[in-house]
Order: sequence, then structure tokens, then C-alpha cells
Amino acid sequence: MRDKVALITGSATGIGRAIALRLAREGVHVTVNYSRSAEEAIQTVEQIRQWGVEGLLYQANVADDAAVRNMVQATIQQFGRLDILVNNAGVTDFVEHRDLEGLHDEHWDRVMSVNVKGMFHCCRAAAQELQKQKGCIVNIASVAGMTGLGSSIAYAASKAAAISVTKSLARVLAPDVRVNSISPGIVDTRWVAGQEEHVKRLASGTPLGRVATPEDVAEAAYSLIAHAGFVTGQNIVVDGGMFI
Repeated sequence: MRDKVALITGSATGIGRAIALRLAREGVHVTVNYSRSAEEAIQTVEQIRQWGVEGLLYQANVADDAAVRNMVQATIQQFGRLDILVNNAGVTDFVEHRDLEGLHDEHWDRVMSVNVKGMFHCCRAAAQELQKQKGCIVNIASVAGMTGLGSSIAYAASKAAAISVTKSLARVLAPDVRVNSISPGIVDTRWVAGQEEHVKRLASGTPLGRVATPEDVAEAAYSLIAHAGFVTGQNIVVDGGMFI
């Protein structure tokens, strides 16, 4: 893994940051992408560099195709290659599923633009270089895409679409590029801040007795990247057995 290069979207905080640090530990140089969390992104790059590798800070909204293409090119110009793409950037709005009238077009447009189109933009922009390097893609989806549960109906639909796009791209980019997705359950990040009681109830009903940490998801991502050379088109569930 040493001296390979990864681009990780939404890697200023949470799952994206954990994956960035996990790869940095193995000698991977990382482009840290963020949209709004500039201070946290700077801190992530500083942490990455402590592992003796390089970190590139890049602000871009993945829903903007031109910005994504520029980000991919900047990564290649900085490091000379791109081996790993992790699509972690995501958004949601918390809308009660029964509140059908409360789920507005702007909610649908926002989650689909980032969670589906943005993921596709990144894969498309990186495809040629990843094929050249025999690289891989990991898309962060969600169990919501499998169960229809989650923060909103629109969010669940976006993650179901992300899993579907993963399978399509696994066929299209084979045999040179492997494409897989990870579907976490509830993860202890700032997304669930203020919902501690809800999270505690969910954890109590999980066979492993807790919710996931960002590091749990990062380990699954690292396994797909480093050790699963004959795995593609798969969706790996990381939920502690919540939805067995």
C-alpha cells in the first residue's frame, strides 16, 4: 500500500476521516475533500502527515461535476497517480417517514445530487486513472438503502441507488477496477448528535450491543481496499448484526 494515493470525499470528519487515517497508517498519500468543514479538514490533513505521508486539502462540492473533475486532476498532478477512491460525502435531512407532505422537492434534490450524482461524478472523473493503476473504489452507502428506514425516505432511496450504481460500475470498470460499497448501520458521529436516547435504544437491540464507530467502518473499507482482490460489486454491511 505504501506510496499509493487515495481520494476520499467528505473526509474532514467522521467515517471519511477515519478511513483517511487508516490508509495513512499504511503509507497511503491522501487527498482530503471537504465542502464546508474547513477547520476540521485542516486538522485531518495534519493528522495524516503525522504518519509520514502527504495530504492534499481540496474543497469541492461533489454535486458539481466540473469541481470534481478539477479535484481529480489536482490529485494526479500533486501525487502523479490515483489508486483508491472512497466516496464518503453524503447529506441528509431528518424528515419523519410518515410526514409525506414534509418531504419537499428540495430534500429529494439535495440528497440525490450529493449521495448519488456526486458519487457517480467522482467515479467517472477518476475512472481512467484508476483503470491505469488497477485501482479500486469504495462507496459508503447505508443499511437505509436496504431497509427503507433512516433519516428520511429520500435518504433511504439515495442509498439504495448508491448500492445499485456500485453494482453497475463494478461491471463497467472490470477487470481493471474493483467497485464495492459498505452499508453501515448507526455510526457514532456528529450526524447523531442530540439523538443519544434513540441511539442507545438501537444499540441495545443489536447482537454486538453497540453502534458502530467510524473506525469500524474504516477497517471494513481497508479490508476491501487491501485484502479483497477478488471481491467486486458487493455491498458489505457493518451494523453489528442489527438487521440480520
